[in-house]
Amino acid sequence: MKIRNAVEDEIQFIRTQRVNAYSEHAQAVSEKHWQALKQAISSEADMQPGVELIVAEVEGEIIGSVALFPPKVDAYEGQVDELDYSEIRLLAVNKEARGKGVAHALLTECIARTKAKGYDTIGLHSADFMKSAIGLYGRMGFQRLPQHDFEPANDGVIVKAFRLGIGIE
Repeated sequence: MKIRNAVEDEIQFIRTQRVNAYSEHAQAVSEKHWQALKQAISSEADMQPGVELIVAEVEGEIIGSVALFPPKVDAYEGQVDELDYSEIRLLAVNKEARGKGVAHALLTECIARTKAKGYDTIGLHSADFMKSAIGLYGRMGFQRLPQHDFEPANDGVIVKAFRLGIGIE
């Protein structure tokens, strides 16, 4: 598996892949929430200055992706205050590639890049209906940070904040 930066002509493919990956959750939430989520994962928020779009590739095929937002960038289009640490967003892995360490590899890359820039904290947001993602974040040591939770569709589904101290040498 090769982890690398995405190139511009891959962006539309990556956004479509994200929607396909997240579509398994459409039945777990209201139609209003699914539409809000679909809009968020398809938006151009990942094109802001300083955002790194990272892909996992096997044999020339992109099987997963993630966006790494720098500190003090509006990663959630006004839903959350600008944070003082990097934020992992839009983690998506093809259904066929799940359970093979792709998400872990992408998260590890985000942590390494953040640490290399001299930051000691990284965060992310997720919701309870994303059970496997929540489990992975817990296994990697992410801790809850409820003061940065938000409710994007006003439907009772809370998008929960998590943060990991990564310590720098």
